[in-house]
Parts: sequence; C-alpha cells; structure tokens
Amino acid sequence: MANETAVKKKYNISVEATLEVIGGKWKCVILCHLTHGKKRTSDLKRLMPGITQKMLTQQLRELEEDGIVNRIVYNQVPPKVEYELSEYGWSLQKILNALCDWGEQHIIKKYGDKFSVLEDSILNQ
Repeated sequence: MANETAVKKKYNISVEATLEVIGGKWKCVILCHLTHGKKRTSDLKRLMPGITQKMLTQQLRELEEDGIVNRIVYNQVPPKVEYELSEYGWSLQKILNALCDWGEQHIIKKYGDKFSVLEDSILNQ
C-alpha cells in the first residue's frame, strides 16, 4: 500500500520530500536532541520548553511513522518509553549538523555574540 502512495506522489524538487519528513518548527530540534542519546518524552519536554505536550507527542509519532526514530517501550511499572534515532534517522546527521552550523553563523552575523541569544546547553558548546 505504501508503494502505491509513493508512486502517486509527485514532487517538484527533491527537497520537498526532505521537508515533508523533517520540516516544521520542532522536528529538527527533536532530532538534534536525539543525536545526543536516547530521551524520554519528559526529557525532550524539559529541553524544549516552548513545545506543548500534544505537539511533542504528534511530532514523535510522525518521526516514528517515517522510520526516523525508534520508540522503545520497557515492560515495567510505571511504564517507561524512550526515543532514539533509528539507523535511518542517523543518516540525517550531516543535514542536522549543517543546519546547526548555519544557524550559529546566522546568529553571529545578526547578533554579534552567539552566547547572548543561545541558551546555555550542551548543544550550544
């Protein structure tokens, strides 16, 4: 069934396919956090205070459906769920690094000092 849908889909340029999977305000941010290891939903929510729980859950589901992240459910009480990049998800690492590098250069160009506008985080070292 998926192949039938894929065959009918038409893109004007291949970057549309990329943006269909990782586009939007939050997906790349989620993926960048997951490049630093497995995270629980609560970890991601703490690292991304501007995202709602509903949006985070939706974005994680979409990334899982596209095969970008793995959802790991531990059989324990209380339930524990973690997310990690799949092997396919790791193939985005060069793209994510390039986006971060460009963003850093843009911040420096626009604001002069990246530390004046970037949160103090392991991602911003």
